[in-house]
Amino acid sequence: MNKDTRLSDVLHVLLHMAQVTEPLTSEVLARSMGTNPAVFRRTMAGLRRAGHVVSGKGHGGGWQLARPLEEITLLAIYEALERPTLFAIGSRGRHPECRIEGTVNAALAETMQQAESLLMERFGQVTLDQLMPSRAKALPQTCGSALLAEPNHEG
Repeated sequence: MNKDTRLSDVLHVLLHMAQVTEPLTSEVLARSMGTNPAVFRRTMAGLRRAGHVVSGKGHGGGWQLARPLEEITLLAIYEALERPTLFAIGSRGRHPECRIEGTVNAALAETMQQAESLLMERFGQVTLDQLMPSRAKALPQTCGSALLAEPNHEG
């Protein structure tokens, strides 16, 4: 099963966006995420609707943070991405009349709900500024985002 890396990808991009003052184009940011601009824009649409980022069209346009990192939580980004699936564990449903299957499914569902609640609570406690490396600036060339370090972000 493929892992959904959207949350990690978006967090990475947002932290790099916080290090520049000018807008960054979809092309530049998409390359830093290893995807194409259309997929990037679809991914970022929920963040724009939630007011975490803004985007402008045309010359000089691009993406920028709409608020400081300390005002954005992991939970807010997770929700803006429409709550990607956290766990890949599912329950059997082949024999609904089987009492063992029902007991196992109930135990799994309750445990998964408790784990999700704990994770959501923790996501709500972590702000994006807490994710920024201790150095004043992360070095884009060391993490596959050298494109963000280029002086011309027109993409």
